[in-house]
Amino acid sequence: MYRLLKRYLTSAFLLGSMFSLHTANAAPPQDLKGTNVVLVHGAFADGSSWDKVIPLLEARGLHVVSVQNPLSSLADDTAATRRAIEQQTGPVVLVGHSWGGFVITQAGDDARVKALVYVAALVPDSGASVNDMMKDQPAPAWAGELRKDSANFLTLSTNAVVNDFAQDLPPAQARILATTQGPWFAGCLDDKVSIAAWHTKPSWFVVANHDRMIDPRAEEAMAREIGATTIHVDSSHVAIESSEGGCRRDHRGGKQSWFVAVKNVKRTRSIHRSPATYAHIDQTKQCLAPRLPAFELLKYV
Repeated sequence: MYRLLKRYLTSAFLLGSMFSLHTANAAPPQDLKGTNVVLVHGAFADGSSWDKVIPLLEARGLHVVSVQNPLSSLADDTAATRRAIEQQTGPVVLVGHSWGGFVITQAGDDARVKALVYVAALVPDSGASVNDMMKDQPAPAWAGELRKDSANFLTLSTNAVVNDFAQDLPPAQARILATTQGPWFAGCLDDKVSIAAWHTKPSWFVVANHDRMIDPRAEEAMAREIGATTIHVDSSHVAIESSEGGCRRDHRGGKQSWFVAVKNVKRTRSIHRSPATYAHIDQTKQCLAPRLPAFELLKYV
């Protein structure tokens, strides 16, 4: 049982760390076969948004499925995700980006789901909707760039995608994201989760330091609220597509605490003694998100 637990927690950490560190001097691969990763995209996107992440995970022996959310309601997206989970044999690590955080919070109550990973995501509690979470927040600049069609589906303008959604991508790539984005039904803003799986499942959170869609301070607050292991990356909202920036890892949930800073760090010890966790990072390494995963940190998990 312990080995199984360590396997899927290691898988979850890999998912978080792949947004961060260089693979030079990587630790020997761990046996992650038998663990499934279900990736859940957010609004204004589709399943192909994980195209840079999928090969990294498959290279480590993980079985990966990217859900195609209809983006027509929380219930519909949850149903699509549940179908993907039900098709897996063995433990599942459930990963959600942006609006996908709502979906994995609702769908993550499945017994096969052993860990949750939130990537620049919204993390609701039971009974909350997107509008509930945003009602006291100032309207973001991109809100004026939303376009609504006759069926009440929302899309982002190309200008908003280039300047706010994916501002650290080459403009040509950002325009492709704008062209291929999945329209999001406006009614999703009022859909409420009925269960919050993070209450009973270990969670990870990737905070995008330069996110203009969700305030990074709000991401940090949500990560603290759920006691998630937190990884910071210097990227836009689309950390799953970006390849720029540095990172740090800081976990404050429970009795475990890690802090990893890529630049100018030689050795850091956990501020708690249980477990004593060390990270050694050559200070010449760069933080590349998400193309080069931090395999070297896996040996400390």
